Amino acid sequence: MSAAPVALVTGSTSGIGAAVARRLRADGYAVVLHSRGSVDLGRAMVAELGRAAYVQADLAVDADRVRLVREAVAQWGRLDLLVNNAGISRVVPHGDLQAATPRIWQELHEVNVIAPFRLIAEAQGALEAAAGCVVNVSSHAGVRPKGASIPYAASKAALNHMTRLLALSLAPRIRVNAVAPGLVDTPLTADWTAAQQLWRERAPMRRAAQPEDVAQAVALLAASNYMTGEILLLDGGLNLT
Repeated sequence: MSAAPVALVTGSTSGIGAAVARRLRADGYAVVLHSRGSVDLGRAMVAELGRAAYVQADLAVDADRVRLVREAVAQWGRLDLLVNNAGISRVVPHGDLQAATPRIWQELHEVNVIAPFRLIAEAQGALEAAAGCVVNVSSHAGVRPKGASIPYAASKAALNHMTRLLALSLAPRIRVNAVAPGLVDTPLTADWTAAQQLWRERAPMRRAAQPEDVAQAVALLAASNYMTGEILLLDGGLNLT
């Protein structure tokens, strides 16, 4: 069994997840990386980080969710931190109700809500043994009436409420918190010019977040041994305006 704490970070080969994995590794964690498809990036990050492993899994498939957690625990014989970062989005105008089809609702709910719950359920025993914690990566859209689509925002609101429910039901051995970023500069948001302008003009911090800002917030929630059930809004103060 590893003497160092172990973290599993889903969706960790790019963007926010990669920044979280690098930050946790710098903080002394052994890190299990995950992605649905970018296997080469995962292997490259293992070589970069050193004390790391990579597991490919499709979080829309329940057997893959179970396998991911079991392989993560088997890697070093423990699990101290689960970061549910992986998620999907669909862009649908909020007023176009017909475009928000049942299939879109089902796809987003499966990956953004059911998958984190199932991963936590599978990891419960290992996290209890380590007196560990969970950090869910939610969204500003789960707190305010905004976001890429109504199904996406609703899935993140569900993740936030699930965070609070699990914080109650898994205490005191497992803490459960979430970070809810606003706009984050990633390749995915590079052409979101209207959102970029909004954050530059209206957010008190006058910029969007960097992936490293989110990673810092995840590390803060992981490091606290008392905080649980919190949704940490990370939007540069935009919510104040």
